[in-house]
Amino acid sequence: MAARSAPSCHLRLEWVYGYRGHQCRNNLYYTAAKEIVYFVAGVGVVYSPREHRQKFYRGHSEDIISLALHPERVLVATGQVGKEPYICVWDSYTVQTISVLKDVHTHGIACLAFDLDGQRLVSVGLDSKNAVCVWDWKRGKMLSIAPGHTDRIFDISWDLYQPNKLVSCGVKHIKFWSLCGNALTPKRGVFGKTGDLQTILCLACARDELTYSGALNGDVYVWKGINLTRTIQGAHNAGIFSMNACEEGFATGGRDGCIRLWDLTFKPITVIDLRETDQGYKGLSVRSVCWRGDRILVGTQDSEIFEIVVHERHKPFLIMQGHCEGELWALAVHPTKPLAVTGSDDRSVRIWSLVDHALIARCNMEEPIRCAAVSVDGIHLALGMKDGSFTVLRVRDMTEVVHIKDRKEAIHELKYSPDGTYLAVGCNDSSVDIYGVAQRYKKVGECVGSLSFITHLDWSSDSRYIQTNDGNGKRLFYRMPGGKEVSSKEEIKGVHWASWTCVSGLEVNGIWPKYSDINDINSVDGNYIGQVLVTADDYGIVKLFRYPCLRKGAKFKKYIGHSAHITNVRWSHDYQWVISIGGADHSVFQWKFIPERKLKDALHIAPQESLTDSNSDESDSDLSDVPELDSEIEQETQLTYRRQVYKEDLPQLKEQCKEKQKSATSKRRERAPGNSIRLHFVHGYRGYDCRNNLFYTQIGEIVYHVAAVGVIYNRQQNTQRFYMGHDDDILCLAIHPLKDYVATGQVGRDPSIHVWDTETVKPLSVLKGYHQYGVCAVDFSADGKRLASVGIDDSHTVVLWDWKKGEKLSIARGSKDKIFVVKMNPYMPDKLITAGIKHMKFWRRAGGGLIGRKGYIGPLGKNDTMMCAVYGWTEEMVFSGTATGDVCIWKDVFLVKTVKAHDGPVFSMHALEKGFVTGGKDGMVALWDDSFERCLKTYAIKRAALAPGSKGLLLEDNPSIRAISLGYGHILVGTKNGEILEVDKSGPVTLLVQGHMEGEVWGLATHPYLPICATVSDDKTLRIWDLSPSHCMLAVRKLKKGGRCCCFSPDGKALAVGLNDGSFLMANADTLEDLVSFHHRKDIVSDIRFSPGSGKYVAVASHDSFIDIYNVMSSKRVGVCKGATSYITHIDWDIRGKLLQVNTGAKEQLFFEAPRGKKQTIPSMEVEKIDWASWTSVLGLCCEGIWPIIGEVTDVTASCLTSDKMILATGDDLGFVKLFRYPNKGEFGKFKRYVAHSTHVTNVRWTYDDSMLVTLGGADMSLMVWTNETEGYREKRPCDSEESDIDSEEDGGYDSDVTKENEISYTIKALSTNIRPMFGIKPHLQQKEPSTDERQGIVRGSRPPVSRAPPQPEKLQTNNVGKKKRPIEDLVLELVFGYRGRDCRNNVHYLNDGDDIIYHTASVGILHNVATGTQSFYQEHNDDILCLTINQHPKFNNIVATGQVGDSADMSATAPSVHIWDAMSKQTLSILRCYHSKGVCSVSFSATGKLLLSVGLDPEHTITIWRWQEGAKIASRAGHSQRIFVAEFRPDSDTQFVSVGVKHVKFWSLAGRALLSKKGLLSTLQDARMQTMLAVAFGANNLTFTGTISGDVCVWKDHILCRIVARAHNGPVFAMYTTLRDGLIVTGGKERPSKEGGAVKLWDQELRRCRAFRLETGQVTDCVRSVCRGKGKILVGTRNAEIIEVGEKNAVCNILVNGHSDGPIWGLATHPSRDFLLSAAEDGTVRLWDIVDKKMLNKVNLGHAAHTVCYSPDGDMVAIGMKNGEFIILLVSSLKIWGKKRDRRCTIHDIRFSPDSRYLAVGSSENSVDFYDLTLGPTLNRISYCKDIPSFVIQMDFSADSRYLQVSTGCYKRHVYEVPSGKHLMDQAAIDRITWATWTSVLGDEVTGIWSRHAERANVNCACVSHSGMSLVTGDDFGMVKLYDFPCPEKFAKHKRFLGHSPHVTNIRFTSADRHVVSAGGDDCSLFVWKCVHTPH
Repeated sequence: MAARSAPSCHLRLEWVYGYRGHQCRNNLYYTAAKEIVYFVAGVGVVYSPREHRQKFYRGHSEDIISLALHPERVLVATGQVGKEPYICVWDSYTVQTISVLKDVHTHGIACLAFDLDGQRLVSVGLDSKNAVCVWDWKRGKMLSIAPGHTDRIFDISWDLYQPNKLVSCGVKHIKFWSLCGNALTPKRGVFGKTGDLQTILCLACARDELTYSGALNGDVYVWKGINLTRTIQGAHNAGIFSMNACEEGFATGGRDGCIRLWDLTFKPITVIDLRETDQGYKGLSVRSVCWRGDRILVGTQDSEIFEIVVHERHKPFLIMQGHCEGELWALAVHPTKPLAVTGSDDRSVRIWSLVDHALIARCNMEEPIRCAAVSVDGIHLALGMKDGSFTVLRVRDMTEVVHIKDRKEAIHELKYSPDGTYLAVGCNDSSVDIYGVAQRYKKVGECVGSLSFITHLDWSSDSRYIQTNDGNGKRLFYRMPGGKEVSSKEEIKGVHWASWTCVSGLEVNGIWPKYSDINDINSVDGNYIGQVLVTADDYGIVKLFRYPCLRKGAKFKKYIGHSAHITNVRWSHDYQWVISIGGADHSVFQWKFIPERKLKDALHIAPQESLTDSNSDESDSDLSDVPELDSEIEQETQLTYRRQVYKEDLPQLKEQCKEKQKSATSKRRERAPGNSIRLHFVHGYRGYDCRNNLFYTQIGEIVYHVAAVGVIYNRQQNTQRFYMGHDDDILCLAIHPLKDYVATGQVGRDPSIHVWDTETVKPLSVLKGYHQYGVCAVDFSADGKRLASVGIDDSHTVVLWDWKKGEKLSIARGSKDKIFVVKMNPYMPDKLITAGIKHMKFWRRAGGGLIGRKGYIGPLGKNDTMMCAVYGWTEEMVFSGTATGDVCIWKDVFLVKTVKAHDGPVFSMHALEKGFVTGGKDGMVALWDDSFERCLKTYAIKRAALAPGSKGLLLEDNPSIRAISLGYGHILVGTKNGEILEVDKSGPVTLLVQGHMEGEVWGLATHPYLPICATVSDDKTLRIWDLSPSHCMLAVRKLKKGGRCCCFSPDGKALAVGLNDGSFLMANADTLEDLVSFHHRKDIVSDIRFSPGSGKYVAVASHDSFIDIYNVMSSKRVGVCKGATSYITHIDWDIRGKLLQVNTGAKEQLFFEAPRGKKQTIPSMEVEKIDWASWTSVLGLCCEGIWPIIGEVTDVTASCLTSDKMILATGDDLGFVKLFRYPNKGEFGKFKRYVAHSTHVTNVRWTYDDSMLVTLGGADMSLMVWTNETEGYREKRPCDSEESDIDSEEDGGYDSDVTKENEISYTIKALSTNIRPMFGIKPHLQQKEPSTDERQGIVRGSRPPVSRAPPQPEKLQTNNVGKKKRPIEDLVLELVFGYRGRDCRNNVHYLNDGDDIIYHTASVGILHNVATGTQSFYQEHNDDILCLTINQHPKFNNIVATGQVGDSADMSATAPSVHIWDAMSKQTLSILRCYHSKGVCSVSFSATGKLLLSVGLDPEHTITIWRWQEGAKIASRAGHSQRIFVAEFRPDSDTQFVSVGVKHVKFWSLAGRALLSKKGLLSTLQDARMQTMLAVAFGANNLTFTGTISGDVCVWKDHILCRIVARAHNGPVFAMYTTLRDGLIVTGGKERPSKEGGAVKLWDQELRRCRAFRLETGQVTDCVRSVCRGKGKILVGTRNAEIIEVGEKNAVCNILVNGHSDGPIWGLATHPSRDFLLSAAEDGTVRLWDIVDKKMLNKVNLGHAAHTVCYSPDGDMVAIGMKNGEFIILLVSSLKIWGKKRDRRCTIHDIRFSPDSRYLAVGSSENSVDFYDLTLGPTLNRISYCKDIPSFVIQMDFSADSRYLQVSTGCYKRHVYEVPSGKHLMDQAAIDRITWATWTSVLGDEVTGIWSRHAERANVNCACVSHSGMSLVTGDDFGMVKLYDFPCPEKFAKHKRFLGHSPHVTNIRFTSADRHVVSAGGDDCSLFVWKCVHTPH
């Protein structure tokens, strides 16, 4: 049947009518070639008005919704909708894809914009966060992403005048973005009072930071910076949808249908109202404008494109029109002319000329139109409407003939009969009405058989029948004109149908897929002459089938372009064209039909390039017309490589078993065994399902792979070296062009590709993250820089990598069938080919995507399966080997010829300098000339040709050849049977390596006294292997069945073999000839064992659950062991040969007596005492510990005990070989484990002398030989094993500071809540009581000009300010007293040769000059800094990195980030937003200074490596489950670093993009335990030093502990520093100062000798948190916030910086006349600071937390209030106590001297204020107190005359009391007349304005009015200091805000003469001194 193949004709898109104006804007531009570019549906259109020609870009798979033009105006970027939308950058001239950007956005791409030089592209997504993303589009790489806004973004643009700045706008916002590093940081535009906050629809950037934007109400808003400066009102009458900037100025277009032109300063030039023009109409809405020179392009909402010439602006030219709103369903073609008629829900009917590509008539109807038909004579046009009526028009002039309404539901289909007498009308109410045309459309019949709506109908040629389809998919027939249903099949059989548009019916069965019952095909139309059928479906695909097509699942060609539903499709009257219409995209597509005969000349119709295979994807029945696949290939395609459990799953599985682990902590003291094993030799090569995986290296070694091991084989020495970096089956291998590096790809859930060096066997790069399940093919580019790989996921993804950087360059879906090879073009690094099942594809790179073209076979060849491919001697020549034995020769994408090369598949091919070599299933190697004209020579791989030096025997002649490689005068051949052979050019063949063939290998036995072993496998062979240095297969014998077990007799003469059919045989161990055989069982024989000693009996275990015991001499069965409930897995004899120990599949451990087989019950305690001849059991108490924590998922399959009974080796289902101590009682023993096998290890055996361990891999068919290395031997080499599952449970030690640091939770400022437990209604929400004046009807602020009342007194006494009062306009940070040492480390460094130091506190980085004490600040962080480091590379001088706290890692502005900045200029060089949620706790620069490492506080403690200058993240990986404190690069490396933390030290290396880690091994040092590690330093020769919590320092060589420096400090070692210039190491710890010890020590390079330094701080214990060494000086930061410089020579300490060590700092007072200030804090100290000298003058330790402090009016006394309710008065001169008193039990919150120095007021949290009379002397007796205070006291202020006190309280109420009586003053008028001496209250009408809208959970904590009485500063819980004018009674008053503090500013004061403001921090324990900037006179 012809439907087996797709039709050989073709459709070519010729024209598209329409333009997408709905829901899209700014999508219409002139290109450089003066063509017009726009889009419609899923097609980009380039229209040339001059030639009236269209070109199409068809790289999208869904609707395009956004478009941007490159500044050079040739390239276009378009973005689409969809689940995984992508962006294409394409050339408008050639309409070819240049780049594809994908895998970032979801839902769709709303806007696009290129930057000024066109290098970068910004895109905005339609996802919920409206992500904004910046791309390096040429490389297809994302540079930065950030959440855009909570609501839709409508437009985005780069600022063309400032680099790295962008502007976006949308629903009720405009945002100004800056790009630095990888961080996009937005600032919201401030609308202020200038304009309304409203939706901004479009924007354009201009010079001088000006931005023009169009608003929803038709105004133009003009922005300067981020502020709205002016509005141009009424620019349009309604929303401005589009704004376009050009050289002359700006063009805007709006919903009002007007275009306005503006000059460069946005002054109006002219206005064009399109509604008023000829073509205009009411409701015209402009969606897009483009102004170039004298022409303007306009796109409208209704799919029109106008071109306006400026000087004839009243005559716009309509160059494109289409249908608009609603769906487009109606389509009809004229019977005699090239015309098409369409009708739509927009109520218009349009007639299109298919020749002129133009609209020639249009008529508007009353109702939406759903179907159309033209009468046979072309005179009448019938239209079916949505309301159930139909109308008939005359085609000539579109006048109405009749309008008839007989139905209520939509008319979906109507057709005239072929003789023109009837019109059949099908309706959605399931009926078809028949009307007589001549009788003025009188109804003559009705068909009512359907149960669902009518979808299609066709007339018979004689007009006597119609057939209908309905919504149920039923096909019915009716007799005309009456409408009687025809049920007889016979009657219908001979009917010939005039047209075929029905979707169901025998003739069109093939259009439906084989097994689907969906009805998503909307329309078909048959072309009887061309015998083709065209269909249209819901997925936007037009398909061509042969007609008729009877069998389901016929072949087709498919064409895409429409975005979603195609509602209708029709052939034109002469079958020249196909017309298709899109429902939602309103577009009409016209396709040119190219019949078969024309195709012959049209080879130029190369398949359309596209990202989705549009040219003609074959249908589902792909394999129907192809010869059967070769059996080997068939087998291979069945392999899925899927695992139940991948090794990647182990960590999660272990997590789930955490509980079990806890119960097993009793094992904590037990250690892993001392012995270890090392892989020595592997017998095996993976040939059965891999190809081309065997190569010579640079130095003539041979590299290949087997199981999970990369093998390098030296054929001279017959030795092997191994790459063990993989943890599962390697599936492919490729060699670098220089033959020194190899790439291997493996199986895995997220499989990796390793690129490694064959010399050092170290990984250079690990690539992962883009494939699934496995990687089946890899290839290097000719320059060796790139690597291509193919995955085995369902779409066989193809990825192109820059492997050194580990970057994915491009990615694409390969094919749904298996791909066998990928090859990179040696001449063009951007091109590659893939070949596989029915697949040959030619790819080229386009940015982040790859564009594939299918090989074009043409009539010559057949679509065959390709097994191998190589490039020829030019860039377009490709040769591929097929599954049928041909070689195909391709030029470009066309098949040129085929040559027969082999019988059976060509599996391997290799290009030589002159010619090619091929290898096939027929076992032949053929040499060819350079054009495959003739075969020069063939070699047969035969046993006869085997040379004497072979390391084994060929199993069969002509084995299937899977890999060929040439070099060193030899041909290297790999076979399917697992052999590697070397063929000499002259013919002899040497066998080098071999293993078992396909089939699982289970049977293994080692010889009792020789170094040989025997294996037996499902491949039906028994083999003997030599384990001594000759490493070869000694003998092989074929068996009639596969076998699962074997055993040597005790004398080594006989070999027993158990077979899979239940029989077993005994063979002579030397000749392998049969001695005897038995067959008593039906099921597999699973274990066979000779009894020890003389070997009298043999026990044979089977899967039938029995064990038979035979007498060897008499060859009789003497006993049967019964009683097992499941199959037997292992058996062992005891040493006397009397007892059998048995394991079964049901995990039973049973015992039987030999020889009779009686079952015995032995108590478990006794089992240990029995002396077993061998131990291969996996059950029982002695080996309970070998079962892993995740025992449910994996089985231990085998075990074997050494003859000294010390070490038990096991093999399990996950491919691990493990060593345990024996006996291993209790659960989850400690072990060493080794990965080399891929999945099941089926058997393990020690050799007779325990010198080697032999292991078998079941599925990997490899035999691995390991040497046993005893404990002493090990020291020379670090071992490869990993330690046990359980992290040692010993606690890592305890220290209060460490615990505090580990458990601290960092809140971000935006989420901080109130520090004081206040309650009640906030001031700005309280209802105000009217004042007395207001009650009397006088409105405040409008007093009569002349008042009888005395003048209102000043609110505030203005003291000690000069005559002229000036308000303060700004605050500048001048000094900070404080350093974050309490929970941060390594954060003080020298800069500029020790002249400056850099450190941080709160959110500021501080540069402090040592000599002068002056400071400068880095203030760009928006939250607390947690870590700081400096770049020590001379190229990056003075460069600092700081990491901060943050919220969730959503890349928004509150996300955690690292800032890299210049310490001198404070310039930000890069911002790295990270995915570390919570914060960044450690940063470190690499040796070259180019890389930066950051560690997160997220639960996984992620470690990330950045290329900080570009802001590029290179690698990231979970660090450890517990807190990591520090991670540092080795000072000499860019790839090696070490992380330390809670019970953790890890040694990391960066390979490409992968981070590989090794845990520190505690090795053999006695009693070494994993402690909590706190600090790290480095020495030469790969030494690492880590400081521990116990005070020891561990010394590591590589990752093995080699020495412990015990008690380097008495307490935890918190800080270590490696000096780069001389290698000396400084350590800092926590200890009490003593004569010999000190908290800081300087050590030599080896950490053997040291010198201690005492810090003279006077503390009881010194706790050092940071050390750094400069020239002769050591810089120390302490827990107590001191920074100290220690001289190395004289050990003199100089304290540079002081601060409070614990906060909050509640108390703050400034001296009445001098620039001094006092602070009192939780740390129990009061400190006196000098602002001018920038230092701490004095400190008083009070022994209790201090809470408030105050100077007396003349400054000679100080009062201090304590947390315990006591208060103290000191004399300033002597610091002696003048008096103290404790009348209250809880905190004193404020304390005040009255201005006349007579009274002292003390306010406390007991809701009280006590008065003391100071004139009565230091006895301090209370004279009275204030009554009925509603809550605790916060602040108090005296009046200037000392008669009143205002008190603000914790319930947001302010009260005034009389002094000293304490009486509550209620009279508001009296209160209003008081003049206050000071104002520190946060409550009161005068300061209502300081309460912000956002203070739901947070408070304003403190306030202070300046001495001048004009300004007010406040501090709040968000850490902000704000400056207001005083008074500020209006709510939400205007203010300036100053950032820097952590959350909670606790107190704030002006110093004398308003020179400074001092603010005190809560969380940051720091004092900030701000300089006041006064407004000039």
